[in-house]
Amino acid sequence: MGQTNNEVLAKPASIKIPTEPIGSIPRPIDLIETAAKSDGEDPELATLYEVAIRDTIERFEATGSPVVTDGEQRKYHNFATYCIHGLPNTAPDGFTIPFADGHTRRLSRLTSGPFRYKRYADSYLEVAKRYAHVPVKQAVISPSALSLLYTETIPDYSREQFIDDLLREHETEIRRCLHKGAHKVQVDFTEGRLAVKIDPSGNLLNSFIDLNNLALSRFSLEERRRIGVHTCPGNDFGSPHSADVDYAK
Repeated sequence: MGQTNNEVLAKPASIKIPTEPIGSIPRPIDLIETAAKSDGEDPELATLYEVAIRDTIERFEATGSPVVTDGEQRKYHNFATYCIHGLPNTAPDGFTIPFADGHTRRLSRLTSGPFRYKRYADSYLEVAKRYAHVPVKQAVISPSALSLLYTETIPDYSREQFIDDLLREHETEIRRCLHKGAHKVQVDFTEGRLAVKIDPSGNLLNSFIDLNNLALSRFSLEERRRIGVHTCPGNDFGSPHSADVDYAK
């Protein structure tokens, strides 16, 4: 005999949905307070950073997650500017990001060339892998986000030269992470929806996508299977900068 409708409903199909953590996890209060006193650079913070990273990984693993991250605990200054913080050829008066509650954040502005990262994310991966018992993914900032550093013409350093340097540095960072054993590298493209908010025509978004695709084209198909892209409304102090933009756009 065939199954009745009730029998069919009682036996739903089993569907496995792959999941993995995305990025930032709240930092411990003692780490926040200590880092704030020294602008996040005090050598004595190393122990607090390691404790936070170990705790984050242990908690992720306790959930049964097959992949973990370090929660971006060490990226004290910003998930978007960790690689350039402290560069001598930058100024603080760069592109302004408006948030829904009225406050703003400003990116750095490049003042001269050449453009180079000050640090690469594989240094964070080294620490995380010391504590993890499952594969670790590593988040890196997108080239489209860092392209906002070049806000005005720089003498003897064209935007074309800057983009070439930017893509090379981004590629170097991803390759360093893959070489050190990152399960996957996540490219943070949180400014995707921000681009639509700033320019509803979509031209800015398309230029961001083109730039990120240029970066991805530097990797083989097999390498790209280990590279992901993350986008979101962007959040700061509990306020999104582009939640009013339809994700479908």
